Amino acid sequence: MPSPARVLARDAEANPGFRLAARAGYAANGILHLLIGGRVIAVGTGAAEDTDQTGAFRALAALPLGAVGLWALAVGLVALGAWHLLQAVAPRGLSGPRRLARIAAEAPQGIVFLAVGVVSASVALGARPHAEQAAEGISAGVLHLPIGGFVLGAVGVVVAAVGIGFVWMGVRRSFRTKVRIPDGTSGVALTALGMAGFLAKGVALVIVGILLVVAAIRVEPDTAGGLDGAVTAVVALPAGPLLAALVGAGFLAYGLFTVLRARYARLDA
Repeated sequence: MPSPARVLARDAEANPGFRLAARAGYAANGILHLLIGGRVIAVGTGAAEDTDQTGAFRALAALPLGAVGLWALAVGLVALGAWHLLQAVAPRGLSGPRRLARIAAEAPQGIVFLAVGVVSASVALGARPHAEQAAEGISAGVLHLPIGGFVLGAVGVVVAAVGIGFVWMGVRRSFRTKVRIPDGTSGVALTALGMAGFLAKGVALVIVGILLVVAAIRVEPDTAGGLDGAVTAVVALPAGPLLAALVGAGFLAYGLFTVLRARYARLDA
């Protein structure tokens, strides 16, 4: 007998309006990645830009009707976060390890999308957060704990592992289980965008994880950071601008793939 909470989750999951909102959330996530990809490419050419989500939100806020766009992104991202949380609870026919695996895969995504949606709303209301500074501040606080180095290093390993997962999904094209691939040229293009996008995002997350581990080992919170720190590290490498351009192009590919996912997503997968 399903619990009342699970019954409510299944009812919500089956609601056509909520499913439409979830698809809009994929489009919002894609637009966000398009903004990030453009800023990564700009940094590779020498521009001084924040390349993380907060930098993209602040840039959008500076445009005419930017607040409207931010609210639209916030609603879509919150809806997508709620959808992922429902996916952790609602599916039938899962028990034991398979149910735990589903929760572990879906719940963190739901939390992240909810948080990013809230940040978008806060920028629409006038806040101007800086994710890189916040990440460094949190890392400094963690490193002051008795086992702070271990905790920060463990977080870095987890982030890097997620990045490897993205790379693996890109190489194996396993993301195709989540979308209906159309026939013909459209399907080939969608698959290519997914491969490039998942690879680029995975590489960026691996770099973020490595920076967190380095910060934990050296006890240097300024080394830790998010995507902005990862892009800065890439630009500092030999051929860094070219590598940054490739990463930025990959984020653009991921953004386009995710916008198209709004139409082709398998919401029951």
